[in-house]
Amino acid sequence: MTTVNDASPASPGSAGGSGEVSPAELRAAMGQFATGVTVITSIGPDGAPVGTTANAVTSLSLDPPLLLACFDLSSATLRAIREHRAFAVNVLGHRQRQLSNNFAKRGLAAVWDGVTHHRGPTGSPRLADVIAVYECTLEQSMPGGDHEIVVGRVRHVEIKGEEASPLLFWRGKYSTLETPAGAEPPDWSIFSW
Repeated sequence: MTTVNDASPASPGSAGGSGEVSPAELRAAMGQFATGVTVITSIGPDGAPVGTTANAVTSLSLDPPLLLACFDLSSATLRAIREHRAFAVNVLGHRQRQLSNNFAKRGLAAVWDGVTHHRGPTGSPRLADVIAVYECTLEQSMPGGDHEIVVGRVRHVEIKGEEASPLLFWRGKYSTLETPAGAEPPDWSIFSW
């Protein structure tokens, strides 16, 4: 077991340390939280599609319909979203690991070679065969340390893979969701979002 923070943390500036966890400790701890895997796409200033693999994506509000995504400050996709003012969140299925790996490469135009897609209503690329797409316009953005938090207003949704299992990322590796046949769906009324 790895302990990230003990019961009596050192106060900032004390001889015991800064009272904060290191980036490596936080990455290891956050790796215990399974997330879905998406490819977020937009249009670059030259009109070419851009995209990046992202798992820091979550719903924010149902009314109005908002989601948020976090981008490294050096992200070409972030720069494109700022200019295009729109983006699409493409939710990957469990058979799309290669697509995730492809868009995790930084700065390579070749990531689009052989990737079937079409432009959605906002002009952002929608990837073929993903299990869902949320197409958004940029609502606002704010700093978040070494990342930028982007809030998108969801303008269009498409659910394509109701029978598909999502691609997950857990403990630094891809994983899948195993749902027993005949499992009861959750009672969504118990959630407060």
